[in-house]
Amino acid sequence: MNKSELINEIATNSGLTKADTGRALDALVQTIESTLKSGDSIALVGFGTFEVKERAERIGRNPQTGESITIAAAKVPSFKAGKGLKDAVQ
Repeated sequence: MNKSELINEIATNSGLTKADTGRALDALVQTIESTLKSGDSIALVGFGTFEVKERAERIGRNPQTGESITIAAAKVPSFKAGKGLKDAVQ
């Protein structure tokens, strides 16, 4: 499902217009991004938790040359599904 299909589905289920739904979805994504950027996490009970995790520096290989390279440490976004979402998918 792409973004426009998601907007159509949400609009149908909520009774909102597609324009209002699109703005709400954009606001949700923007809020998640800014919250994670500030170092906080977002927990939606029954759905899941968005957070930032630290990835340690590690050694990798250049697939073309086989040469060892160092991959820098990084912060990466993470999502952990909650029990309600896990149960809904089964």
